[in-house]
Amino acid sequence: IHFLVPSMNIPMAQRRNRGLFLLNITGSSCQVPFLWKIQDLLNELSVLFAFEQGKILENIGICTQVSFVRYMQGRKTLGADPKLFIKDLCFEKVPVRIYQPKAPPASQRRGVIFFHGGGWQSCFLISSAVDHMIFLTGQYRLAPEHKYPAAYEDCLNATQHFLQHLELYGVDPARVIVCGDSAGGNLAAAVSQTLAGSSEQPKLRAQILIYPGLQALDFNLPSYQQNQGVPLLLRQRAIYYSLQYVRGDASNIQEVLEGSHVPPDMRLKYRKWVNPDNIPEEFKVRGYKPHQPCEYKPEIFEKVTSIREPTLCPLFAEDTVIQQLPESFILTCEYDVLRDDGLLYKKRLEDNGVRVTWYHLEDGFHGIINAMNSDWLPFPAGKRGLDHIVKFLRSL
Repeated sequence: IHFLVPSMNIPMAQRRNRGLFLLNITGSSCQVPFLWKIQDLLNELSVLFAFEQGKILENIGICTQVSFVRYMQGRKTLGADPKLFIKDLCFEKVPVRIYQPKAPPASQRRGVIFFHGGGWQSCFLISSAVDHMIFLTGQYRLAPEHKYPAAYEDCLNATQHFLQHLELYGVDPARVIVCGDSAGGNLAAAVSQTLAGSSEQPKLRAQILIYPGLQALDFNLPSYQQNQGVPLLLRQRAIYYSLQYVRGDASNIQEVLEGSHVPPDMRLKYRKWVNPDNIPEEFKVRGYKPHQPCEYKPEIFEKVTSIREPTLCPLFAEDTVIQQLPESFILTCEYDVLRDDGLLYKKRLEDNGVRVTWYHLEDGFHGIINAMNSDWLPFPAGKRGLDHIVKFLRSL
């Protein structure tokens, strides 16, 4: 890996326009913008190690890549907090953990339901301030053993159970929020859409989507091209995770990358929502070239037909559903393949009259919130992002 890192005194706009920060990955023709200090990248090598070593171990028949990644991530645990009661429970057979402040409440508290990221495959822990809140995390079934819609169904069932038993936890029915990062952001968006028109339980107060993945139609949007080689989520890895969740099998990555999995009529139908023209121009200056999809291959589409479903790709929900969604917070990162999924969903929500708070980390990358409390070095951008999330929560 070769680094070209100019002075940090150069303004962000100039860095973006000139493409001054470059990461050149040997063996790849791509050069991608890179804004972290070299030491900060080293901080993430443990995660990259898990993916790459897992691939080696799978190739020599010791264990699967997924198993090794889960083992490495499972070593990271949250310690006990003297200010919190922490309980492990099951909601509709879904394992959940509840973080509840020990201090007696002056009134009913907010309830936050958090769905973890990790490409529907592994559980990345997120630390957050839970004072004055009941914080619930759900451990949904994971791919590839459990394909779509298993994760979505688990998250929906756990959320509905919680909404039906709020009084047991002292939660205000008018202040329940769903939240998720990465794949968890996808699940939070899907659950929020499903519950939007329901009258059988309290309505959600808000949804918080942290660098969510929201579509599997176009992997050549500007952010997918610009950040195809940026850790922690490479473009091919994003497609790999999507295919594992949809099929339990990651073959045909190249065909999906080229767009051969999308029928012409489907592409035309969703072009009004998944379209580079809907991305603000300032996000296209960094090496974007319009992409022409390759020839449609029906045999590939037959393997991934579920990508038409909004519970898998929330960007495809009809306007009548979007209009009923609660107030929303969306966090995006400049150096993230999923950036444009968030930007496109922000536009859809705003076009349909949904109030949106958007925070963009110009020096952020995918997974930065999880990496904020690193053992080696902190990530200031991750702290800023989390501070804005907590500020939004406390405003509700």
